[in-house]
Amino acid sequence: MAAVPFAGAAGTVLSPSAAHAAPVGRSQFRLAARASNGYGTFADMNAGLAARLPKVSVSTVLAGADRKAKRLTGAPSTAAAFQAGFAWDSADQAVNYWIPQGVTTSADAHNSGYYGGSDKVILVSWYFESDPDGDKVVDHPLDKGMRLTFVDYNNAAAPTYRHVLLVEPVRTSSGAPSFRPLRKHAGGIMWYGDFLYVVDTYKGLRIFDLRTLFKVATTEKDVCGLHTDGRYHGYGYQYVLPQSHAYDNAGTFLRYSTIGLDRAGDPDSLVIAEYSLSGTVDYGEDAFIGTGKPSTAVPKVVRWPLDQSSRYLSSLTPTEAVTVKQKKIQGAVSRKSRHYLSVSDGPSRKGALRTFTSSASTASTVAGLAVGCEDLSFHSKDASGWKYREHVIWNVSEYARKRYVYAVRADGS
Repeated sequence: MAAVPFAGAAGTVLSPSAAHAAPVGRSQFRLAARASNGYGTFADMNAGLAARLPKVSVSTVLAGADRKAKRLTGAPSTAAAFQAGFAWDSADQAVNYWIPQGVTTSADAHNSGYYGGSDKVILVSWYFESDPDGDKVVDHPLDKGMRLTFVDYNNAAAPTYRHVLLVEPVRTSSGAPSFRPLRKHAGGIMWYGDFLYVVDTYKGLRIFDLRTLFKVATTEKDVCGLHTDGRYHGYGYQYVLPQSHAYDNAGTFLRYSTIGLDRAGDPDSLVIAEYSLSGTVDYGEDAFIGTGKPSTAVPKVVRWPLDQSSRYLSSLTPTEAVTVKQKKIQGAVSRKSRHYLSVSDGPSRKGALRTFTSSASTASTVAGLAVGCEDLSFHSKDASGWKYREHVIWNVSEYARKRYVYAVRADGS
C-alpha cells in the first residue's frame, strides 16, 4: 500500500489529557516467576516437541520469507519526523481478523542492532479478532490467538516477511507433547537477547525463546497442535514459537498494556504502561474484562530491572512506578527518567508521540503518529551496526488499509 504523507497538528487526543506524572509505591507491583503451566514445565514440554519436530533458526525463517512489504518514503502524520518504514502487502492491509499491535527490533535484542550476527530484523505481533466489526456477532468463531511477523529488513528498499504462530506448550490426554493457541491481545512486545517478552493484559508477561522455533505441517488450516494424522499443525503456518517462561502479576492490579526496553540506564530495564479510556479512573466499555476490577485507576508507567546476562528480570519488584494522567496510551519506551508514549485517537484521527519525565508535571508532543498508532520501540543511534544518525522510535498502526511500520526521529525533527 502506497503511503500518502500529510502534515498537520497533532490531533484532538492531545490537549484534553495533558500528562501529569506522580510517583507511587513501586513494591506493590511485584511479579512472580513461573516456569510451568498445568501440563508440566515449559522446558520439558518444549524438549518433547524438539524430539519430534525440526527446530529452525530465525535466519531460516527470514530466508523463507513468503511475503513482500512496500517501502515507505513517508507515512501519514509523520512527514517532519519520518525516518524509515514499510507497509504490508495487500492481503495483510485488508485482513480484518488479524490486527497488528506490538513492535520490536533487533536493535532491542542486541546493542549492535543485529540478530544472529548480521540480520536486521523487525518483529510485529498480531491478535485474532473474532468480531472485527464490533456488532457483537462472531464472524470468525475459530480464534487463532496470536501471531508474530518476522520482517527481513536487511534490504530496507524491499523488505520481506513471514508470519509465525505463537503457542503455549501443553500435553495431550495421552501425555504426548503438543501446543495450543494463545488467545491474548499481544498489545506490546520486547526483544531482548534470544527472548521475546509479550504482555498478557490481565496477567503479566509471557516469554518466548527464539531458539525454540519449530517447523510444522501446513495442510490443516483449522488445526493447532498434534492432530489425529500424527502430525503437528499451526493453523496453516509453517512455523510455531512456543512459550518458555512467564511472569505473573502477584501484587496490586496492573494492566499490562504495552512494554518497552530501556538500554540507557545501568542495568537495562523494561517498562510497562497502562491503557485507559479516560486517563483517570476507567469504568469504560472494557473495564471488567477478565478481572472483576476496573481496568485501571490513573494509568501507570512501571519499571523492572533486567539481568544483562540471563536476559530475565533481575528483580521481581519494580525500581520505579509513576502515574501519568494520559488517556489512550498504546505504547511506551523510556530513556532513564524520560518516557515516550504513543497516544491514539480512534480510527479516523491521527495519534501522537508524547514525552514526559518522571518528575515533570506536564508532557509535550514530539510528533504526530499515524491513525491507529500502537506499540513503540526505541532504536538508539549508538547501535554499532544497524544505526541511524539520530535516535529513532518505531511504531506500528493497526487499522485495515492504514497499516504501517515506521520509525520517527525521537526529537521530532
